[in-house]
Formats: sequence, structure tokens, C-alpha cells
Amino acid sequence: MDSSSSSLAFTVIWLVVLFAIMYFLMIRPQNKEKKKMEAMLSAMEVGDSVVTTSGFYGVIIDMTEEDVIVEFGNNKNCRIPMRKQAIAEVEKADQASA
Repeated sequence: MDSSSSSLAFTVIWLVVLFAIMYFLMIRPQNKEKKKMEAMLSAMEVGDSVVTTSGFYGVIIDMTEEDVIVEFGNNKNCRIPMRKQAIAEVEKADQASA
């Protein structure tokens, strides 16, 4: 092996190692978080307490495939339709009462 092919092999190995590090530090945790969020959103039910990505606390009063209607505060007239992706946290109705 001459020095140019040795240098090329070292560069290729170094690129593979850098990609592996980037995968385990960035891409893999992001995929795990996405799966966790999808599981949380699919498990939501009417009556669950939620926190939106904007920081508002409310209760789900109706749901469709992609949207939810959330009631905020004690005012029964404050009902806002929003996308499910706008929900940051969900607390099940049975856990909230316990």
C-alpha cells in the first residue's frame, strides 16, 4: 500500500466514525423522542388534562383524527380547537383525580 491509498482509507474510516457518532448523539435520540410523542398523542382521550406547546393548561373535550378541542380554565366558553401536535404533555383523567 502506498501513502495515497493509506491516506484515502484513513479518511474513509474517519468519515464513517464521525457519521456513527453523529447518528448516536443526534439522529437516534430524535427518533426515540418522536416515537414517544406519537405514542402519547395516540393514547389521548376525552377528559385528559393537557399542556400545550404554548404553556396553556386545559382539558380535552372533543377529538377528531388530527384535531382536539381543549377547554381552558373554569370558563366553559373558552374552548379552542387545535392540532394534536400542539399538545406537549398529557395527564390521564384517572391520574389527575388520584
